[in-house]
Amino acid sequence: MEENCYILVQDNQCLIVDPGDEYSKIKDAIQDFSVLGILLTHRHFDHIGALDELVRDCDVPVFEYSEVEEKEYTVGPFTFHIVFNPGHSKDSIRFVFGKEKKMFVGDFVFLNSIGRTDLEGGDYQEMKNSIEELLLEKENYVLYPGHGPKTTLEFEKIMNPYF
Repeated sequence: MEENCYILVQDNQCLIVDPGDEYSKIKDAIQDFSVLGILLTHRHFDHIGALDELVRDCDVPVFEYSEVEEKEYTVGPFTFHIVFNPGHSKDSIRFVFGKEKKMFVGDFVFLNSIGRTDLEGGDYQEMKNSIEELLLEKENYVLYPGHGPKTTLEFEKIMNPYF
């Protein structure tokens, strides 16, 4: 199953978003950087396949629903805000990098679509509420989903039938 794992790099330091699988590829990609943390948009199997190995080898904090609050965090050179957005799963969160105008949204929003709500922990009404909250955002962010190509909030506001 294809899933997007992102490695954010700044000043030879990095954060890893949703390490879904292929630990050896991730390890090769981060070998020249100091890993500061792992960001999980939710705990579905396809987003955490390499998590245990990374935690074992890197010994870094994991930012996930059960361990965080909705607030701003600064980790090394990275500053991001965590927002809960249940719907796809009870533990769905997004990571908002305001200065860079980037959001890592997991399976919350896709290009012209949204995440499934028929899996365990999914709830269509909660998804609608999360989307309504996202629609209040006035800035245009680049959205990095857990699957498929990136998109923008502005594009989704116009083209996404669920919006």
